[in-house]
Amino acid sequence: MAGRHLPVVVVLAWLAAFAGPVTADNGVVSPDSIPGTTKVDAEGVLDLAEKNPELVIVDARIRQDRLQGYIEGSISLPDVDTSCESLARIIPQKSTPVLFYCNGPKCGRSVHSSRKALDCGYTGVYWYRGGFEEWKNKNYPYLKK
Repeated sequence: MAGRHLPVVVVLAWLAAFAGPVTADNGVVSPDSIPGTTKVDAEGVLDLAEKNPELVIVDARIRQDRLQGYIEGSISLPDVDTSCESLARIIPQKSTPVLFYCNGPKCGRSVHSSRKALDCGYTGVYWYRGGFEEWKNKNYPYLKK
């Protein structure tokens, strides 16, 4: 009986190892780093914003999640809508620093968006892995509609 389930286990293990970005819904933790990006924490976001007035902050969460609150000045561009064309509309210069965030370590939306930006040729890509969860837990100000 156990042998009948082995192929399913193998397939699930393969999917976990090689599947695309993860989402908060499946409970899988996002990677610790994304090659080509610079990972920052909440204080790093504040530092970047202070030192780089041209920094574009992209909220990669779906609009429903954004209703919980968002980092002031961030632009809503859900990962499912992120493409080279949508990025070019909000960030015409590929050398402009851009930071992606989503709900936190259990959210893969910013992972997907960061990778897409890299694939599109953006060079100053920052990733805020702690996301809105860390931001809110640190009691940093945010806006809510």
